[in-house]
Amino acid sequence: MSSKGDGEHCLGWAARDASGVLSPYKFNRRSLGNDDVHIKITHCGVCYADVVWTRNKHGDSKYPVVPGHEIAGVVTKVGSNVHRFNVGDHVGVGTYVNSCRDCEYCNEKQEVSCSKGAVFTFNGVDVDGTITKGGYASYIVVHERYCFTIPKGYPLASAAPLLCAGITVYSPMVRHNMNQPGKSLGVIGLGGLGHMAVKFGKAFGLSVTVFSTSISKKVEALSLLGADKFVVSSNQEEMRALAKSLDFIIDTASGDHPFDPYMSLLKTYGVFVLVGFPSEVKFSPASLNIGSKIVAGSITGGTKDTQEMIDFCAAKGIHPHIEVIPIEYANEALERLINRDVKYRFVIDIENSLKEN
Repeated sequence: MSSKGDGEHCLGWAARDASGVLSPYKFNRRSLGNDDVHIKITHCGVCYADVVWTRNKHGDSKYPVVPGHEIAGVVTKVGSNVHRFNVGDHVGVGTYVNSCRDCEYCNEKQEVSCSKGAVFTFNGVDVDGTITKGGYASYIVVHERYCFTIPKGYPLASAAPLLCAGITVYSPMVRHNMNQPGKSLGVIGLGGLGHMAVKFGKAFGLSVTVFSTSISKKVEALSLLGADKFVVSSNQEEMRALAKSLDFIIDTASGDHPFDPYMSLLKTYGVFVLVGFPSEVKFSPASLNIGSKIVAGSITGGTKDTQEMIDFCAAKGIHPHIEVIPIEYANEALERLINRDVKYRFVIDIENSLKEN
């Protein structure tokens, strides 16, 4: 099965229906425009968003769906108006590939919050009416504004997860001043997002406490990721011992969980940021009002924050913990992701495994 278009042939893997099963799929990208960058994809991270839209969890999947929005690769062509990138540059593409470029948020380089809606990297509707297709593919054509420079010394496989998992925690951490050395940070959940929050917290000079429902994650939290403390969230004694001790909490858990116990751990004026998607958020007004606490939400981040984060990771030697897989393993990887059986991000080696049959 293939999709017609004006650009050159592209090979990818796509889901054809809500089963979410991926298989080889040939299609065409748009032709290179004057402001576009043509990128040979070398790696693509596997995000839970890939599960959501390949399996039509939101009821808006536009099949065939080619998932993937943690894209890293090498520039192979540039349009005539492109001056930021040259052939051979290492670049990344994140969760969106277009926006209005004219609203207050776009003007502030916060395009993810575009007033007219950012165009998602896959399963989105672009301005020309075409459905965007993501990074489980051999190449992609993207307006230069939505491409990011990856320093040559930083591994492309490591860069891919930064484009969603990394920026999703980095952006709110910087926005809410969670980068003040000596302050204390709590991280709820230790998956793809949570482990990056721990790494950023330590790089910012924070004292980091990890909260998890599983004692099995204690060794990796403390020894592998360098957290200062580990707490099993169901242990009421351990939780009470941390009452009013944290300046910040970043909640990466998408499973349903109580919020009041965590709110009680914040100091006066403490900040609680939610980046996960539980089915509901419920807490007592007293948990918020007493202590003048702040609760905020966040998704990914704008182009300014994203480039800043990539540069920060390169400068500080921050790398996500990844499991590199071939494209043929993608279906199994999505099942393992659902079962939380990954430490901490799958990355598809597109360059060496995506081949013509």
